[in-house]
Amino acid sequence: MTETDIRQRFLFPDSDIRGEIVRLQASVTQALAGHDYPMVIEGLLGEALSAVSLLAGTLKFEGRLSLQAQGQGALTLLLAESTHDSEVRALARADIPAESAETKLPALLGDGVMAITIRPEAGAQYQGLVPMERTDLAGCLEDYFAQSEQLPTRLWLAAGNGHAAGLLLQRLPNRVASAAHNAETWQHLTTLADTLGLEELLDLPADTVLHRLFHETPPQLSAPSPIRFGCTCSREKVARTLLSLGAGELQAILAEQGEARVSCDFCSSEEVFDAVDLTALLHELGAKPH
Repeated sequence: MTETDIRQRFLFPDSDIRGEIVRLQASVTQALAGHDYPMVIEGLLGEALSAVSLLAGTLKFEGRLSLQAQGQGALTLLLAESTHDSEVRALARADIPAESAETKLPALLGDGVMAITIRPEAGAQYQGLVPMERTDLAGCLEDYFAQSEQLPTRLWLAAGNGHAAGLLLQRLPNRVASAAHNAETWQHLTTLADTLGLEELLDLPADTVLHRLFHETPPQLSAPSPIRFGCTCSREKVARTLLSLGAGELQAILAEQGEARVSCDFCSSEEVFDAVDLTALLHELGAKPH
């Protein structure tokens, strides 16, 4: 983690409006490492990592939040995840022609669907579908909040040159201030945020961005919290996957290849199970190698 991999929450005094700003660098670099993604996909993955970091910050839960888009177009899968303690990871599967100039998410996905899934460590899983009626990820997620969470929410996402950033403003139920005051303040703050250039969001420190936008009504800032790349892959999980193939398939791998090599789609790490390892797995299944 570097000092740029942070999420910072803020509140506007005397209103029911909150916000978050996130900056990512090391975690984006690690998510892209080992993959030969086209530039447009690198940008979408950076935006998706910023988005899940912001979304996870709006929830009170222990578990994992994921943003997943699947389609039949050149981009078949876009997936980003964040845990409650800010470990993020992401991957994409795409076949983008080198000459393609298409950058709009719905066009890349084709007939696609996007979902936000929350997997608590305890309790039931929740999933909400994201309308694909906007041309960018931020707009699609704003529609999700409007329909699923019923909380007015605005997002600004940017990615490029190996780093990413995001800004979120959200209007909460009227408790501190009146509905009229909150509506007026919300309009004022979102109008200010709309003046933010994506290069400014991407390149400037978080406190500089917030000062430029909201110096007339400065928000109360919480201490920044670190974000880091984290993958859940392990040798034990690979072993369970190999065991799930069954004795017959493991026998065939042992006979034909002599070993099994399994790479993680997220972090590109590779686990090698040699002949001794495969024989041990066969014994665990009650089978004898032949």
